[in-house]
Amino acid sequence: MKAIQVAQYGQVEGLALREFPDLLPSDDQVLINVAGSGINPIDWKIVSGAMQQFIPLPLPYTPGVEVAGTVAAIGKNVREYRVGDEVFGFIGIVGGYATQVLTTADRLAHKPASLPRLHAGGVPAAALTAWQALHEQANLQPGQKILIHGAAGGVGSFAVQLARLAGAYVLATGSARNREYLESLGAQQFIDYTAQQFEELATDVDVVLDLVGGETQARSWTVIKRGGVLVSPVSAPDPQIAAEHGVAGKHFATRSDGHQLAQIAKLFAEEKLQIEVEVVPLSNAAQALALSRRGHTRGKLVLDVHR
Repeated sequence: MKAIQVAQYGQVEGLALREFPDLLPSDDQVLINVAGSGINPIDWKIVSGAMQQFIPLPLPYTPGVEVAGTVAAIGKNVREYRVGDEVFGFIGIVGGYATQVLTTADRLAHKPASLPRLHAGGVPAAALTAWQALHEQANLQPGQKILIHGAAGGVGSFAVQLARLAGAYVLATGSARNREYLESLGAQQFIDYTAQQFEELATDVDVVLDLVGGETQARSWTVIKRGGVLVSPVSAPDPQIAAEHGVAGKHFATRSDGHQLAQIAKLFAEEKLQIEVEVVPLSNAAQALALSRRGHTRGKLVLDVHR
């Protein structure tokens, strides 16, 4: 097998593609021959060393939290999958930038036949983040109004679609080049953050999903109606400021959940969800991480592990 290795924290240019012996599953594990692995912000945050205090990892390690591929072998206790099944999953915090990965069955779901394997590699982490933000943290209800910051990125793209499926009115911020894209996903009001102040256009929203943080989050409190909620997986809201505005501020870390992923897979099978991806060879993982770190990507970056 081949895998990207991080030998030391720092710049993404320090990544190397190396050869390793093939993996073998334990009694409770599933071995996957990987087709594609999604790039996520947590990947470059860990590589940079910024997360050492919260996620200590022994070096060297292989980045990557999500994959899609084919089941190559199963442990004796695994009942949910068979060799040859096409699956995808949020496998954990590391390991995905490789031609083989090991994970447990509860982190996986069957890949819908309509979703190409490379595209599927970019779904689990972003879609689960959006799902948990909307349905667990915000408890989004039909008829509510939601403002989604950073809507054209991986999580934002799914959040726009899932919010519309939930019956919400969706306002989405993005750059002008992403207007048609976001409207095609279901955004009913587009706000070009480079040309307009969103707080002048968005008022009395029930939910803000903040995927940007910083100044964007700080400016968002005034647009939320009392009793509303600001949810952010990227930056913890200040509880004192939230209380001053009479709203809830929630911060969370995405968890792997095979049951939720199966529901997301069903939506893909029913053609109710879509994903836009840019495919990058595994050998160019460093460049892909650098591109992700710069931001402003549309949809998801996915590594083709066979290139």
